[in-house]
Amino acid sequence: MLPQTLFIIIFVVFTADFMFERLMSWLNIKASRSPLPPEVSDIYDSEKYMRQQQYFRTNSRFGIVSAIFSFSVMAFMLLFDGFAYIDTVVNGFKLPDVWVSILFFGVLYIANDLITLPFDIYDTFVIEQRFGFNKTTPLTFILDRIKGYLLTVLIGFGLLWAIITIYNATPQYFWILAWGVVCVIQLFISVFYSNLIVPLFNKQTPLASGELRDKIEDFAQKVDFPIKNIYTIDGSRRSTKANAYFSGMFGKKRIVLYDTLIETLTTDEIVAVLAHEIGHYKHKHTLKNVIITLSSNLLLFWLLGIILDNDTFAEAIGVHTGASFHINILVFAILYTPISLILDILSNALSRRFEYQADDFAKKNGLAAQLISALKKLSANSLSNLTPHNLVVFVGYSHPTLYHRILNLTRLRN
Repeated sequence: MLPQTLFIIIFVVFTADFMFERLMSWLNIKASRSPLPPEVSDIYDSEKYMRQQQYFRTNSRFGIVSAIFSFSVMAFMLLFDGFAYIDTVVNGFKLPDVWVSILFFGVLYIANDLITLPFDIYDTFVIEQRFGFNKTTPLTFILDRIKGYLLTVLIGFGLLWAIITIYNATPQYFWILAWGVVCVIQLFISVFYSNLIVPLFNKQTPLASGELRDKIEDFAQKVDFPIKNIYTIDGSRRSTKANAYFSGMFGKKRIVLYDTLIETLTTDEIVAVLAHEIGHYKHKHTLKNVIITLSSNLLLFWLLGIILDNDTFAEAIGVHTGASFHINILVFAILYTPISLILDILSNALSRRFEYQADDFAKKNGLAAQLISALKKLSANSLSNLTPHNLVVFVGYSHPTLYHRILNLTRLRN
């Protein structure tokens, strides 16, 4: 294939992905005007529903503007050999190949961060502030950013160094060895995320003795769930939105409740939310998701291993010095987009099924009404869009809509 032909394919794939995302956004905006189904019509009164619509449209317009800006920057870089220019600059330092690639990605990371920073600031301190969600102070925002940079250097660029080193040492077996390294890192993070990563950003405190802990432990004992670690997290430092999650694997399992969740829900509703999370554990959803992720990563590395030494990939975006790890992986990332979309659709469909199964577990334990009440409160608290377009749900939703979850919990879902 000629480099010019491959460039056309690259640009078409990149543009088609952008246009598809804009179509999804337009469909969602159109669907947001639909009347609320009776099952969810009690979530908002007229005043709060108007506020929800304003919040949704504000975010939609902001998303369109930021997406157009990002598309324009990327299109400029592709059309005017911007990546080739950066490649020339970093190669001018005469560093070993592994450090040339790391420097290349470092430049892109910093440039992207500088470009997106104003959008992140506006989103946090204007949009979220206007609708009463933001609790992040400028100091917290800055510290979060710095901590994110440090994690990127330690984990992101550390992993990148390992992968490039493997490729340079043994190109023939790169895909399987690199996949193995990524598997180990992902499993390590899954197990120790709450112990090592979360404390950098939030304070976790063991849930104090009292009615809530007693009811959680009683329910866990009833369903034979080995619970030891129940923590609260100071999510209110950054937002009024509430959440809860189950993290870790093996002996490092942990239930984490946001302080905003405890403030928003009743004790029985919190138990119902945790029953849903325990349902994921009972159905082994975490293990299944790990297997699926590792399998999709294997496909990714296998395909990547095929094209990393292909000179045409580099020439397609204006690099005429031959294939290099960083240039070829950049081109691959664009061309992989359609495959990634298909995998995401399949993954989201399975994830929605898992959510129904977890809801069913709560329902079988007599907590359907409490879970419905909790989900309604959480949706109202976050001004959720209750009428997303069906295609948007099919493509991008990892959870069923609240409407369909209520139908399922009340045994009306087909």
